Amino acid sequence: MDLVLQHFESGVLTLTLNRVDKKNSLTSAMYAELAQALASAEADAQTKVVLIQGHETIFSAGNDIADFLQQPAAGEDSPVFRFLRGMAVFTKPLIASVCGPAVGVGTTLLLHCDLVYAGDNAAFSMPFVNLGLCPEAGSSLLAVQLMGYQRAAEALLMGEPFLAEPPWK
Repeated sequence: MDLVLQHFESGVLTLTLNRVDKKNSLTSAMYAELAQALASAEADAQTKVVLIQGHETIFSAGNDIADFLQQPAAGEDSPVFRFLRGMAVFTKPLIASVCGPAVGVGTTLLLHCDLVYAGDNAAFSMPFVNLGLCPEAGSSLLAVQLMGYQRAAEALLMGEPFLAEPPWK
């Protein structure tokens, strides 16, 4: 089974997380596929946009902890760092479509996207403080830039889920 489905049409590369039985929790193999897809899209003149999506019921439950413990990120060339670095320097529009929960890195990777579309059932969570972990992927900087200090502090320090809100509220 492909853990990340790739579909290319009309200049749009769609990357679909495809591990619904495990709530799309990300493994080292998935990070490697995502990193390679971004690198290929960056180099391909035909690719104009990359869209990352999950399933209609779950975007991602974050890192697969068992896989992460078996294959910890060791060095800058590890798949997770290649993927996050690839997102940070990606020069083409990077869009995400989120339905259902986006937990941990499922939320922090979204901070690197140019646009994030959230479905009615989307819920975001950065529970690092609850797990005794440091926020990853530059999220403590990016969340402040995108959400403002108070909202970012609440999301990062409380670790409680939050919903997408229309900008006019």
